Amino acid sequence: MPQDISLSEVRDLIGKEIGVSDWITVSQKTIDNFAEATGDFQFIHTNPERAAAETPFGGTIAHGFLSLSLLSAMNYNCLPKIREQTMGINYGFEKVRFMAPVKSGARVRGRFTMADARFRGAGMLMITYDATVEVEGERKPALTAVWQTIIQFDPNDRPADA
Repeated sequence: MPQDISLSEVRDLIGKEIGVSDWITVSQKTIDNFAEATGDFQFIHTNPERAAAETPFGGTIAHGFLSLSLLSAMNYNCLPKIREQTMGINYGFEKVRFMAPVKSGARVRGRFTMADARFRGAGMLMITYDATVEVEGERKPALTAVWQTIIQFDPNDRPADA
């Protein structure tokens, strides 16, 4: 499990790889559940026989947005927790690139580098991560992204040098 850190330690992590998550298996059931949740039933995701016959993938693949959404679970698995944090929210993505498919049954993991951390307002810290979702046994990652999150904390906990 990742170590807890304080707000005063965050800036020391800029430019450093700060976490690599455990592997997550992307099963056909997970893909089907995502299709159900999003209404995206394209055959390349939900029909193994047709996907095997009609695509170069040899079977079904995960939705790109499913691979992207797994960043949340990967984040919780490996990134340091900020002790003063009261809440965290997604702010968005500067850039997302889907580089390679994730085949049904493949295992993926996240790799995170802290690209930036800036205090915004009295009780907010915006953290920017360079995130990569790797596919086990594949040279090319499933995706790369520049991901921004906002950490909320009690303004009285803000470091004096921030």
